[in-house]
Parts: sequence; C-alpha cells; structure tokens
Amino acid sequence: MMLNGAQIVIEVLAEQGVDIIFGYPGGAVLNIYDELFDNQHRIRHILTSHEQGAAHAADGYSRATGKTGVVLATSGPGATNLVTGIATAFMDSIPMVAITGNVNTDSIGKDCFQEVYTVGITLPITKHNFVVRDVTKLADTLREAFRIAKTGRPGPVLVDIPKDITVARCEFYPQKTVEVENVYVPDDQQLNTVAEAINNSERPLLYYGGGVISSGAYKQILDLIKRGNIPAIHSVMGKGVMAYDDPMNLGMIGMHGSVAAMLAVKKTDLLIAVGARFSDRTANNGENFVNNAKIIQIDIDDCEINKNIPVDHSLIGDVKKVLESLLPKIETKKRTLWMEEIADIKKQDYTPTETEDKLKPHQIIEDMYQLCPEKLIVTTDVGQHQMWAAQYCKSKRPRSFLTSAGLGAMGFGYGAAIGAKLGCPDHTVVHITGDGSFHMNMNGVPTAVTYKLPIITIVLNNNALGMVRQLQKVYCKSRFSSTLLQKQTDYVKLADAFGALGFRVETPKEFKAALKEALKSNKSCIIECPIDCEEQVLPMMPAGATVEDIIIE
Repeated sequence: MMLNGAQIVIEVLAEQGVDIIFGYPGGAVLNIYDELFDNQHRIRHILTSHEQGAAHAADGYSRATGKTGVVLATSGPGATNLVTGIATAFMDSIPMVAITGNVNTDSIGKDCFQEVYTVGITLPITKHNFVVRDVTKLADTLREAFRIAKTGRPGPVLVDIPKDITVARCEFYPQKTVEVENVYVPDDQQLNTVAEAINNSERPLLYYGGGVISSGAYKQILDLIKRGNIPAIHSVMGKGVMAYDDPMNLGMIGMHGSVAAMLAVKKTDLLIAVGARFSDRTANNGENFVNNAKIIQIDIDDCEINKNIPVDHSLIGDVKKVLESLLPKIETKKRTLWMEEIADIKKQDYTPTETEDKLKPHQIIEDMYQLCPEKLIVTTDVGQHQMWAAQYCKSKRPRSFLTSAGLGAMGFGYGAAIGAKLGCPDHTVVHITGDGSFHMNMNGVPTAVTYKLPIITIVLNNNALGMVRQLQKVYCKSRFSSTLLQKQTDYVKLADAFGALGFRVETPKEFKAALKEALKSNKSCIIECPIDCEEQVLPMMPAGATVEDIIIE
C-alpha cells in the first residue's frame, strides 16, 4: 500500500507492538502528530510538560514493563531536551527508541529555524542513531532501531526524520514484530572452568546487577544462590531480584551500601559478578576492592570485562542463558563455616535510631512499605533520598525500584513514575524525592492529573541539596556553598493549584494518616515531609577508601 512517511511511522510502531508513546509536538513532527490523531485507537500519546519528562517517562515505562519505551520530539530544542533522558537510559542499559523531527533534507546544515545536528549530539549516548534521507528506507530503519535497542546489551536508539520525509510517499510492506535473539557464546570448556572455580571455593560471594533484570534471570540467580549456598550482594540496579528479607541477601554494595555487603567482599575468596559492572560507586578503590580473591564476571557485553576491575574468568552472553547452562555444573554444598561467618557479618550492619515524634527518612520509607499494597513500584530522583530509598525500600520483586543509577539525573523520578503507572496500571506507584529534585520535575504533576494517574509523591524536604551538602560536610569543612535552598514553596497550595491533593506532615503518625488518605483518594498526591538537614546517609565509604574507613556516625 502507498503511504506517506508519517503514516509509515505509525504503521511500524503498531507492528512492533507499541501502544503508548510519550512526547511533545512541534513543527518538524507536525505530520506525525496529524497521523497520531487518526490512530488514537491504536497508539496512545501522552503529552508531558517537557521533552525531558517524556524521555524519562519512556524510560520508566521500559524499566517497569521490560518493553521498549518510545519518545517523540520535534527538532532543535525538542531534540536537545531529550538528551538527559537518552543519556540516563544509555547509562542504565534501558531499551528506548527516540524519534525526532528535523528540518527538510535540503535545508540541513543551513542553520534553519530549530535546526541542530541531533545525530551528532546524541552519538555518544545512544547504541546507534540514524538520520533518514530516503522515505523508502524509513520503515526498515525504524525496525532496525527496535532490533538494536533490545539486542545484546539494551540501550537507546535515535531516529531523526526530516520533515519532508514525513510527507514523501512510497510503497509500504507490513512485517511482523522484530525478533530479538541474543547470542550465547560460552562453550563447555569455559563453563567447566567457571563451575570448577565456584565448586572449589570455600567463601564464594555473588554480586549481581541490572543485567539480571534485563535478561529476566531471576529464577536462575536464586537457583545458583540456593544450590551453592552462596550469599549475595547487589548493585542499585539489581534491587528487587532477591527479597529484602532473604537470609542470603547481604544488601547493596557501594558508597552507601550495607556494612555486611562491604565486609563480605573483603572476606570472600571468589566474587561472582553477574550482569553488573564494577562502577566507581561500587569498586571505589579498584586496587583494594577485594583481598586476593578470584573474580568471575558474567556479562552480555564483552566491553565490560576487565574494564574497571581485572577478572580471572569470564563468560560472555545473555545472563539467563549462561546461568541455565552453568547451573547443572554447580555442586550442592553446605559451606557451614562460611554461613556462620556471614551470620556474624550481618550482625555488624548499621542500624539507624528510631523516634516517635520526629520524621526520620528510614522510618518514612519503612512505614510506606508497611501501608502500601504489595504491588508497589517506587521511583526516585537523585540525592540523599535516593540512597535512603535504596537502603530501606523493602523490594521483593524485580522492576519495582526505578532510579537513575549511572547518570544520576535529578528530575528523573516523576517522569519515570508516569511511565511506570501507564505501563503497570494495576500497581501503586510512589515517587520518592527531595526538595531539590522535585523543583526540577514538579511540572510532571499536571501531566499525572490530566491523565488521572494516582501517583503519590513523598518529598523529603530538608531545604538543601542534601547529598552535595553531606559531601561538603565531609570534604569541605562544612562550607556549604550554594546547597542551602531555603525555598518558600508551599507544597499543599502547589498540589491544589495543579489539581492534586497536598499534605504537610510533621510526625510519623501524621505521615501514616496522610499516606492512608492518599492511597484511598485515587488521585495524584504530594506529601511534604520536613526532615532535619543534618540527617546523613550512612554508612558512607569515602571515595578511594576501603571498608576500614567506613563512616557510620
């Protein structure tokens, strides 16, 4: 059938199973939006308040559902406003397709109105990007974008479409949804070598990350832990694969990870890294990260092997398929002495103080989990509140804790909450943020109200850029340069102005009452929780330090 470029965009999105996209219209994508008007019954478009919010929403949708998120923006500022969202997805390996408009092909390079070199700008933060200059190649280019986004290590792909391509016509041939087949490489000899190292280890420790969630290898990870009696630690991105209260779960590793996790790394004789990269926040002292332990790394991306930490053995391939082949070779062992040592290690974990009359971050988060339904998705922004959430959120399922881990983008949380709620409408979605981050994304609240999305925002308000302030306290002799905000925002009035419900609470009792009311309301809500600006994220391992230097008070 003969279609124009805008119609081809819609047809390819539909054939790839896309039923929802996030975006903001403009002149260069006018024709695509015109076709969306006629195809509302097939593809739902969510209009955000800002393109960055649309990108974060597509990202959050992908993280919550496992599907490829799609975002659409116009040329120039529309495209540049996507950059932070695309970079966030790139750093955390989230599949996303970003479609941007551009000026006509014969105007490219002439500094026309709202023209930028989108492909050049986004080249370092995408798996691949395209500019379509021939309408006959548009359909296959879009299909290729979806294939690349999900194949191998997931990530964002951008397709830049000049406006005249959306008008040009050509013959369109429908196809099936792109099949993604991740290659599995390790042979029996490699598997046997790794299995032997695990079987011979006296004190093995599993370290897993977001790659386990991307591949859906939850059962395989738990089987490995159970079969080998192997305790586990995880990165921020791996949160939720194991239940928080699993006896073998030692918690999160990293700068603000659990004491137990950091001590276990020092005592293990074999660290098994699965779907996790050794970032600087995890292995902040690469040379002394482990004490003479052997390291095995299993990852789909061979570029991660030996990139930050030298390893002794590696297996390259889809984590789920690798573990399925490795598990039959793993011997069942009790490792009694190691289990006793782990029990002692867990007793050394940091425990914050409790209070009945003062709001404490850990109590707010624990009370939230106590009151919210089991089907709960938590999104965060970036800062102290993010680390408190990572430490105290009692996640029991994968894809239930969504945060900007690699890029650390303040402003991520509300857009991600919108995407998560639209992708998982039967889940309760709570957005945990700080006053600094919330002032970057509060324009997401009108979007939630417009689409009747009952997202609950909990603002931990310390009138400061808390994490930077904490670093200034440690490294800058408490010289708090530009981190004391002292904003006069009335969050209750703000919520009312946006059409949401607002609450200000002063005590744990008031917080519980407000949260109960918010859950019953089925509306977008903001709960302001004033906290002391002296509250610190503990434990804390300073940059370049080891577990011996950990700060716990």
